[in-house]
Amino acid sequence: MNLTRLADAPIYEPPNHTGMHCLRLQGREAGPSDALWLGLSHLLPGGHTSLEASAVEKHYVVLHGAVTVITDDGAVTLGVWDSCRLAPGEKRRLENRTNRPASILLAMPLG
Repeated sequence: MNLTRLADAPIYEPPNHTGMHCLRLQGREAGPSDALWLGLSHLLPGGHTSLEASAVEKHYVVLHGAVTVITDDGAVTLGVWDSCRLAPGEKRRLENRTNRPASILLAMPLG
């Protein structure tokens, strides 16, 4: 078993993420993984990513607050426990359009 306590989760700084604090919970620098990695992102009010695609699929689960996910198909706001999957190559932008912090769990293949 690989245990990562939140207090020990390594910070990572992905490009084109503004007003966000990102932690690696499993995989990559947080420990071994064969298939995927998990991240936790805290979005400040107004925090966002750019509208970009990834070569691998992404899964998001909102843990706290509300996060708006924008794709070429439009925008949807996810609340607590709502989730979405983005296909490989699907552009996405995350935004916190509220005045309260939000937290989102990310699962991605190691790719």
